[in-house]
Amino acid sequence: MFAVLTGDIVASGDLGADELDATLEALGAGAEAVAGWPGVRVAGFARRGGDGWQMAFDAPALGLRAALYLRACVRRLDKARATRVALATGAGQMPGRDPNAAHGAAFTASGRLLDSLPAARHLDDSAGGAAAAAARLADHLAQGWTQAQARAVAELLPPEAGTRAEAAERLGISRQAVDQAAWAAGFPAIAAALEALEGTGEGLRK
Repeated sequence: MFAVLTGDIVASGDLGADELDATLEALGAGAEAVAGWPGVRVAGFARRGGDGWQMAFDAPALGLRAALYLRACVRRLDKARATRVALATGAGQMPGRDPNAAHGAAFTASGRLLDSLPAARHLDDSAGGAAAAAARLADHLAQGWTQAQARAVAELLPPEAGTRAEAAERLGISRQAVDQAAWAAGFPAIAAALEALEGTGEGLRK
């Protein structure tokens, strides 16, 4: 079972070549971090076309968490930077840990969902139901993140991220600043939703 995240860069035509490369490099670095999360054994990331990308990993319960983490990795570059993400979970095969060589239901569903996303929506889940509702609400919050909020969220989202005091130390700012950024970003509500999804069959969708 895989979580498959297929995305592209929002308004990529407004970015120079160096800015686009930096954005995709930030996504690649974020994907590498996700590959090290507890429970992830197999993961792969690849660019697709000019401004597209895809990531797949074998911990489907963490799909929405990873999607939000990758969005935070992009937004912390600057307020104008954003990526769309289409999430799907299910069966698939990924030879050589290369999403470009992968196939299966989850990969197909993720790609098709990205193609069908309305312009104003930057995150959705092909499963529909509660999973899609959670993704769309999280998308509404994430689209409003500032750089500072994205930096805080990126420190707090990974499983076993530790305390906010530890996040503050890593960022070189005060605990109060992390708290303020997290609240403004809607992180407490996001964290509660993720815990509910990941702790039930809705999150695992096996």
